[in-house]
Amino acid sequence: MLTPVWLVLIALTTVLSAAEKLRFASYYGSHMVLQKAPAQAVVWGYGEAGAVIALSLSGSNNVFSSSAHVVNGIWRITLSPVEAGGPYNLIIAQINTNSSMMLTDVLFGDIWLCGGQSNMAFTVGQIYNATEELAMASKFPNVRIFQAALEQSRVELDDLAGVEVPWSRPTAKLLGAGPFTHYSAVCWLFGRYLYQTLNYPIGLVESCWGGTPVEAWSASRALDKCGLKSSVSSISHSNPAVQGNSWENFALSTKWNSSVLWNAMIHPLLNMTIKGALWYQGEANSDYNRDKYNCSFPAMIDDWRMAFHQGSEGQTAIDFPFGFVQLGTWEKNNLQDGFREIRWHQTADHGFAPNKRMKNTFMAVAIDLPDEKSPWGSIHPRFKQDVAHRLVLGARAVAYGEKNVSFQGPYPLSVYFDQTSLNITFDQNISATHSDDAFEICCPVNQTCLEDSRWIPVPTKKLSSHSILLSIKQCPTKPAALRYLWRDWPCDFKACPIYSSDRILPTPPFLINK
Repeated sequence: MLTPVWLVLIALTTVLSAAEKLRFASYYGSHMVLQKAPAQAVVWGYGEAGAVIALSLSGSNNVFSSSAHVVNGIWRITLSPVEAGGPYNLIIAQINTNSSMMLTDVLFGDIWLCGGQSNMAFTVGQIYNATEELAMASKFPNVRIFQAALEQSRVELDDLAGVEVPWSRPTAKLLGAGPFTHYSAVCWLFGRYLYQTLNYPIGLVESCWGGTPVEAWSASRALDKCGLKSSVSSISHSNPAVQGNSWENFALSTKWNSSVLWNAMIHPLLNMTIKGALWYQGEANSDYNRDKYNCSFPAMIDDWRMAFHQGSEGQTAIDFPFGFVQLGTWEKNNLQDGFREIRWHQTADHGFAPNKRMKNTFMAVAIDLPDEKSPWGSIHPRFKQDVAHRLVLGARAVAYGEKNVSFQGPYPLSVYFDQTSLNITFDQNISATHSDDAFEICCPVNQTCLEDSRWIPVPTKKLSSHSILLSIKQCPTKPAALRYLWRDWPCDFKACPIYSSDRILPTPPFLINK
């Protein structure tokens, strides 16, 4: 499915030779959502070289008109800011050929881009209570959906090579068409929950592919910053953690060269003005460049922000909010699958988000949502409502600046120990239960904690509203480090030891070196 350079050139020549056929770029259409004020939406498309394109936006609340010349077969117009609402009609006309096109039922609101691998591709039809969720789809006509087709390219494309779902009002058929096809449950549920809070249009753009590593979604310049080869680093997998079903195996049979999905499925979207992005990925890096993920993931975020800001002529914020899902579970009693390390690296080794390396981000913890009996493999849990709800809390706090919205679970504020006990004080009130193995301390030999054999589980001794006391008398030497939930599958469904006082948000895994 790779696009050779000569095919790209042929396609470009075809576009230019047929440029007199006026058209919008692939991701514009009736029923679409454009980014609302104070940002300005960018609209572009194709036409006859040198022609003048006239654009008008008309609706009950606003009228806007502008014009632009076609340069190298492409025209581009930045609209004036439009407040949330609609519907509007968007009309373009090519003056010299008397040709025109009209898009109807256009809304203005917030656009969120949803990317990642199979847990983002996991559809509404695959989740728990799918029948009820699908039945509600038509009740949210102002939450609009769009999905890019699965395409790869060795060169950066200006426009999408294919569209899986054009801009549409939600229907049960579109949301639950088939396993891992369309539409993303996390993306849809996030949009639906967010709409119920904001009460204005939400546009959701899905661009994801199962079994894919972060390198495929990153521009070469971002990979270079992490010392990763940016040309022919083909990616193959031996880890069954990313091979949950035949569909995922098909995805993995492809040679995932670096940047091929950035080129084909992200770069074409850069002119779009967006509010923010969501990301659910990391499984495919559990055994590929795992130790570089603490660089490659933040670097990808930085690069996307820069590229969308430039592509939209400064209309997309240079630090637009970026939400992500921390990896859930796959296999019980497995210390070798790389999931625990990826969870840590997803936070740039800080344990929480936002942090000083990953500013304006928010994280949904999913380690307490295991699904051993998922028909799609335990790596694909069906509890996407919880994931989306936690993402929305993060978006409300970080992206929309709502005060008094709790979106992070408790996190250690200080750690104090003596000869027999260790006391952890948290940054908020906690709801805690006793555990014999959720906490581990490192009893070092030659001051190293790299081997799992150096770590021993320690039981909780006393619980309070802000702190936990651990017994560490089992350690013959002074503990060198403390870690929490440092296993693939550390607890049952919503039964981890530490939550926020309302038991909604779990404490994420953490690692503290003394």
